[in-house]
Amino acid sequence: MFAKAPVAGDVKTRLASALGAEGAAQLHASLVRQALFTATLAGVGRVELWCAPDEKHAFFAECAAEMGTRLHAQRGEDLGVRMSHAFENAFAAGRHLVLIGSDCPALTSTDIEHAAIALGSHDAVITPAEDGGYVLIGLSRRIPGLFGGIEWSTPSVMDATRERLLAAGARWRELPTLWDVDRPEDYARLQREGLLQEVSS
Repeated sequence: MFAKAPVAGDVKTRLASALGAEGAAQLHASLVRQALFTATLAGVGRVELWCAPDEKHAFFAECAAEMGTRLHAQRGEDLGVRMSHAFENAFAAGRHLVLIGSDCPALTSTDIEHAAIALGSHDAVITPAEDGGYVLIGLSRRIPGLFGGIEWSTPSVMDATRERLLAAGARWRELPTLWDVDRPEDYARLQREGLLQEVSS
């Protein structure tokens, strides 16, 4: 799982108008905890938290202590490089990897299980996001160029990813589209659907 440290003014900035910078950071921390709990509940393998800007923030230490999560620092200039590094780390250890973000409370442990199962017969598995990105990506092998040259955080991410998978001759599966929490209207939806749980150790 990829996550930023819950620093006010650095996370969920588009929600600051509705929640304030501190409120947005607190929401982010709650989303991170819930996503970690969901990943752990899936039971498909070791759960790792890849932290930005690094793993030294006290919040990450708390997550590791509460959920037995291994911490790693994200490395790279952009999201594509950082994700590629995480996948290379997994492949070097002879493992498949399912990577999720921290802001999709609609993602369930069953979704993660289905993604892990799909990697038994596919090169890649993806859960698209309603905003044109994706909330989960898993790979069972290296796919050169998959993360390069993509305009991250834009509506073109998923289409660009499909183009690269097709060009690489990859066999992939797409799971049902979900939504993530970035804007005030997403937060309203989160409240309306009651998806954010209080997670305790």
